[in-house]
Amino acid sequence: MKKYCLIGHPLGHSFSPQIHKRLFELSGIEAEYTLNDIAPEELSEKFDALGEYEGFNITIPHKIAIIDYCKELSDGAKRYRSVNCIRNSDKSGYNTDAIGFTKSIEAMGASLDSKVTVIGCGGVGRMICIEAARQGAELTIAALEKDMPLAEKVVEEIKAQNSSACVKITEINGNILDSSDGGDLLINATPAGMFPKVDNMPCTEEVVKKFKNVFDVIYNPKETKLLKTARAHGINAMGGMAMLVLQAVAAHEIWYGAKFEKSDIDKLVSDMENAV
Repeated sequence: MKKYCLIGHPLGHSFSPQIHKRLFELSGIEAEYTLNDIAPEELSEKFDALGEYEGFNITIPHKIAIIDYCKELSDGAKRYRSVNCIRNSDKSGYNTDAIGFTKSIEAMGASLDSKVTVIGCGGVGRMICIEAARQGAELTIAALEKDMPLAEKVVEEIKAQNSSACVKITEINGNILDSSDGGDLLINATPAGMFPKVDNMPCTEEVVKKFKNVFDVIYNPKETKLLKTARAHGINAMGGMAMLVLQAVAAHEIWYGAKFEKSDIDKLVSDMENAV
């Protein structure tokens, strides 16, 4: 039986085994997917043992450190200096987070080549900001005062890749984005509203009403307060489970050339949302 795993620390509860198990079943492949908790200081001594796997996923805190162990990097991995998927046959490193994100936006019927506001710019927010700008967004990055240096660094990265990119920064005042010109797509890339603090929202209702589409990277709860607010005003909205599933789908495509029916993936997203 072929073996795959997720490495990270701490791992705690993860939906990855359930998602990947379903994807292997859909592919008709006998394989197991397990969690492998590896502390940062253990990565160098335990990396060789990862050779028993056909491939593996990587989560925090190893997404950057793992780059040193890759023989090849995909364009996405180079662009974001982050690897979350390795194919062991050639020790190639990939970033499937970006793939999961862009396919989610496409699935919800929105476009990054539009007027986009991203709340948050650390971790996944950084990737989202860079990808949005790369796809032609008129981008506003909303960040807390303490994160302004981080936001400025992201703008530098964006401009280094495309000097003509349209991007600006706005400050979140008191953890609330009080004013916005609105636009086509509002993206929450912060933990605001994540379980157990489900009553939190990264911006005011007035801000939400100014957008045509809302995407929240959070997948627990299934429907955040941000999504409920958007839908109450008839705004097209999607949570983060699709992104989680679609980045896993991309990993299977990388590992063994998997192909899936859209209906099967849509059902998997729905089932995982209901499992939260």
